[in-house]
Amino acid sequence: MKYFLVGYMYSGKTTFGRRLAAERNMDFLDLDRAFEERYHYTVPRFFASFGETAFRQLETQLLHSTADLDNCVVATGGGTPCHSGNMDFILANGTAVYLRMTVDDLVVRALRSHNPRPLVKGLPEDRLREKIAQQLKEREGFYLRAPIILDGLNPTVAF
Repeated sequence: MKYFLVGYMYSGKTTFGRRLAAERNMDFLDLDRAFEERYHYTVPRFFASFGETAFRQLETQLLHSTADLDNCVVATGGGTPCHSGNMDFILANGTAVYLRMTVDDLVVRALRSHNPRPLVKGLPEDRLREKIAQQLKEREGFYLRAPIILDGLNPTVAF
């Protein structure tokens, strides 16, 4: 069994993923952390140095390297399912779980975060809200392909 957690950044994929893995006695893999370990760059620094296109290419390779994993929960990056046919890969190689949240709740989490993400870093609150709303609208079609959809504010491991 393998679960892929999908959803917008700040939706709690890493936090919930650790909890789900512990509850079900599974391994846990955070793709962003795995990226940083493999390529020796933080995601924000890689974005700044090489751009989003290069990041997405390596992120896709890293996602595909999970094909042989079993008994694992994989927390994907917010954009992972939306590029290079990655959602098709996710659905073919495990069970996707979408942690769904509203724009308002995502904005609150983004403003409280000590880990600003490259695509929204430094934006004032009004622009942040616009950016999150726009990206969520673009991405949600991918996320909604997940057979399991949970409330990101209060996800339960009992599914």
